Amino acid sequence: MREQILTLLERNSRLTPDEIAVLLGCGRDVVAEEIRRMEEEHIICGYNTLINWDHAGTEKVTALIEVRVAPQRGQGFDKIAERIYNYPEVQSVYLISGGYDLLVILEGKTLREVSGFVTNKLSTLESVLSTATHFILKKYKDDGIIFDQVKSDQRQQITP
Repeated sequence: MREQILTLLERNSRLTPDEIAVLLGCGRDVVAEEIRRMEEEHIICGYNTLINWDHAGTEKVTALIEVRVAPQRGQGFDKIAERIYNYPEVQSVYLISGGYDLLVILEGKTLREVSGFVTNKLSTLESVLSTATHFILKKYKDDGIIFDQVKSDQRQQITP
């Protein structure tokens, strides 16, 4: 049941324990207790809202920054990742495979602000060897949600 609750909440974090209980055919108290336990165990780490900022009329710049680092003896990549994720501008940090070691997702108000972070903060960390910055120009799909989905014309054609 734990995996089913997680799957439902991952798709729609607004579901209430009552709604989940109905969907799973079990009691509300059982669901609420399981959710509480998973929050305590940090299986459920938070609840997010996915926003299409283009439609909200708010300018936001998102960048994906690949970072190559020299891992520290006895600590691997964890210590440098911790230094990076503690910056408030940083949304996410991932250890990745390939030519770079970390992927940093960063949000700012302008390209200049994001570039300044990379130049003045990220690149100056002693373990950072190099970076490559990619700016997101348009989101088509994020977290399973399609943005600006094309709506087909459902009207029936009438010909004489």
